Amino acid sequence: MITTRVSEIGQYVGEVVRLQGWLFNKRSSKKLQFLQFRDGSGTIQAVVSKADVGNELFAVADALTQESAIRVDGKVVEDPRSPSGYELQATGLELVGPSVDYPISNKAHGDAFLMDHRHLWLRSRRQHTILRVRHTLIKSIRDYFDNAGFVLVDSPLLTPAACEGTTTLFGTEYFGRQAFLSQSGQLYQEAACMAFGKSYCFGPTFRAEKSKTRRHLTEFWMVEPEVAYLDLEGDMDLAEDFLCSIIARALDVHAKEIETVLERDLTALENVRKPFPRISYDNAVEQVKVLHAKAEPELQEQLAIEWGMDFGSPHETELTKQYDRPIMVYNYPSAVKAFYMKKDVLRPEVARCVDILAPEGYGEIIGGGQREDDLDTLEAAIRAHDLPEEAFKWFLDLRRYGSVPHAGFGLGLERTVAWVCGLHHVRETIPFARTMDRLGP
Repeated sequence: MITTRVSEIGQYVGEVVRLQGWLFNKRSSKKLQFLQFRDGSGTIQAVVSKADVGNELFAVADALTQESAIRVDGKVVEDPRSPSGYELQATGLELVGPSVDYPISNKAHGDAFLMDHRHLWLRSRRQHTILRVRHTLIKSIRDYFDNAGFVLVDSPLLTPAACEGTTTLFGTEYFGRQAFLSQSGQLYQEAACMAFGKSYCFGPTFRAEKSKTRRHLTEFWMVEPEVAYLDLEGDMDLAEDFLCSIIARALDVHAKEIETVLERDLTALENVRKPFPRISYDNAVEQVKVLHAKAEPELQEQLAIEWGMDFGSPHETELTKQYDRPIMVYNYPSAVKAFYMKKDVLRPEVARCVDILAPEGYGEIIGGGQREDDLDTLEAAIRAHDLPEEAFKWFLDLRRYGSVPHAGFGLGLERTVAWVCGLHHVRETIPFARTMDRLGP
C-alpha cells in the first residue's frame, strides 16, 4: 500500500492509499463517519462507512476526539465539492495516539489563551496559512539574492558592541566579558561585501526596546543585503525590485488562501509594482503638516511634526494613505539615523538613507542606505555616539584597506508577513513570539 500525503493525493485517484496525521474535526450519523483529516500538507475528508469497515472500526472512528493521531487507509475518489477536489473512502483506520480534552475548541478564545497554547494553536487553519506564507517569503527572499549573485555570509549573533542604539541591547556574560545579542548583522555584511562584492545574511536579531506595540517583537528575523560600489539610488532600485519580486511570489502561491482563510483584501498587494513613489524627507514632512491641518482634533496631536523629528506610526500611516503602493522616503535627518549612515555632501544634516513604508498602517518594512566610507568621518561619528572605539577597530579597517562606496538595507520578515497576511499584530507571524511579556512557550 502506498503511504502518501494529502497534498499528493491527486496522483492516486482510484487507488487505495494510507494517510498519516490527525483528526481535525468530524461529524457522524448511525452508518457514516465524516472525518476531517489533516496531515500538515492539507486537509481531506475521509468517509468511514459501517458497511465497509465493520462494527469494530466504526466504533473506533466514533470514539475519535479532536487532534487524535490516526492512520487512515482508503480509496481516493474525485469530489468537486471538496476544497481539495478529492475524498477518501475509508477501508481501514488505526488510532495511533489519543487526544484527551484538547484545549483549543471551535469556540472563541482570547489572544492570551491562544498565545499560551501557541504550541497547539499552530495546528489551526489560520496559523497554518500564515506560517506557510512566511515559508514562501523566506524561500523567495533566498532565491532572489541567490539568483542575483549574492553570497550568503552569516553574521554572528553575539557581538561586543551596539550597531544601532546602545539602549536597545540584550547583554549577557561571556566568559568574564560583556557581550550583546545582535541588533543587526549589517556591520558584518560590510566586511562580507568587500570580500564578495554582494553578500547577505538572514537570521534572527534582537531589540530590547520596551515597546508593546503591535509592530514590535524582541526577537525577529531580518534579511540584510550589502553591495560594494553601490550608492543610495542603486540601493533604492535594488530594494524596490526585491520587494516587488517577493510579494509577487507570495501572491502566486497563496492568493486564494490569503483571501479566503485570512479574509484579506488583495488590492494593496496587487498594487506592489514599480515604480514606487520616491519622496524626500523634506517633502514628506510638508505632506504630513498638510494632513495635520486637515485632521480631526484627536489625530492632530499624533500628527504634529517639525523638521528633524523621526516619523512615528501615525505619520507613516497617514502618509501612505495618499498612495496606492509602498512609498520610499529618503534623506532623513542624520541625527535620527545610525552612526554609519553616509551624510549628504551638500547637506551634512541629512543622511543618504531610505525607508520603504508599506500601506495600510504597516509602516517601515525596509530601512537602508549608503554607508560612510571615509575613515576620518566614521571615526568622528563613533566618538560622537560615545561608542567603544576598540570594539569597532575591525569595522574601521574596512575603510583603511580599499574602501569603496557601498550600500544595503534590512527587511523585517515579521512585519512583511503581517502586511501580506493582513494581520493586526506581528505575534502571529513567527512560530513562537518573544515580546516584553512573553518568553514562552
